[in-house]
Amino acid sequence: MTDTATPRTWNGDRRRTDRRRPRAVRIAAVGDFHCGEEDAGRYRDLFARANDEADVLVLAGDLTRRGTPAEMRVVCGELADVKVPIVAVYGNHDHEAGEIATASSILRERGVHLLETEPFELNEHVGFAGCKGFMGGFGRWTLTSFGEAATKAFVAVTLEEAQRLEFGLRRLSTPIRVAVLHYAPTLETVVGEPEQIFPFLGNDRLAEPLDRFGVSVAFHGHAHHGTFRGHTPGGVPVFNVSHALLRQEKVGEMYFRYEIPIPPAKPAEQAPGAAAAARASPSAPGSA
Repeated sequence: MTDTATPRTWNGDRRRTDRRRPRAVRIAAVGDFHCGEEDAGRYRDLFARANDEADVLVLAGDLTRRGTPAEMRVVCGELADVKVPIVAVYGNHDHEAGEIATASSILRERGVHLLETEPFELNEHVGFAGCKGFMGGFGRWTLTSFGEAATKAFVAVTLEEAQRLEFGLRRLSTPIRVAVLHYAPTLETVVGEPEQIFPFLGNDRLAEPLDRFGVSVAFHGHAHHGTFRGHTPGGVPVFNVSHALLRQEKVGEMYFRYEIPIPPAKPAEQAPGAAAAARASPSAPGSA
C-alpha cells in the first residue's frame, strides 16, 4: 500500500514517483460542499483525514457557493492540512461570479491540480482526467443541434466538454484511467431528482469517452438528491459524490473512499537484469 504519511517526490511533470509498487490506489472523492466565507474551519479536520485514508483527493466541482475569490480562499484554507495530491474540476456554482481565472490562480497556488487544464498522473499506474461537463439530457431525450442558433450554441458547449474529456483521457499514459466530472454522464445517477430537471443535470455524451478509453471509474457531483451509483452503457462504474448525497447514503462524512487494485508486476517490469539473471541461474535439482 502506498505510504501517504511521507510525501513522495514530484518529478516536474504530471507524474509523481514512488519507490515501491502500490497494491492499490485509494481515492477520496467529494463534490458540492459549497464553501461560503462563513464556512472557514468547517471542513478542515475532515479533509485532513485523507492523509491517512487516501492517496489522492478528488474534488468534483461546486467547491464554492458563488465562485468568488474570497470563497475560493476559504476552500484552500479547508484543504490546508491535506498532504496527498488534490485534483479538481469546477462546477456551475464556481462559475457564477465570473472569476474563474482568479479562482484558478488561487487553487494552483495551493497546489490543486485542475484537470480541465491538464490530466494528472499520480504514478506510473493511475492517471486522472476530467472536465466540468454540461447539460443536455440523456438517451432519446438528448437535446440535438437543430433549430435556433441559441440551441446549437447550447449543444456545442456539451460537445466541447465531451471533447475536452476525450483529449484528457487520450493524453494519459497510465494503464488505469480515472475520470472526474461535475455534471452526470449517465441517467442512472440523477434518478431521485425531479424528472423535469434531468436534462439540466448532465448529458450521456460524456459517457462515450469513458467507455472508449476503458475508464476504471468515474466520479461526478451536481445531483444532490440523485443516486449514489450507476454505470455507463459500457459498464464503467459511476459514482455521484455530491456531499449531501454521501451523508444521506452514509458512505462518507466528508468524502467517499474508493480503491482500485494495481495488477501485479509482469516479468518485464522487474528490475533491469532480473529476468536475464533468472534465466541464467541453474535449474533446481530434479527439474526437467
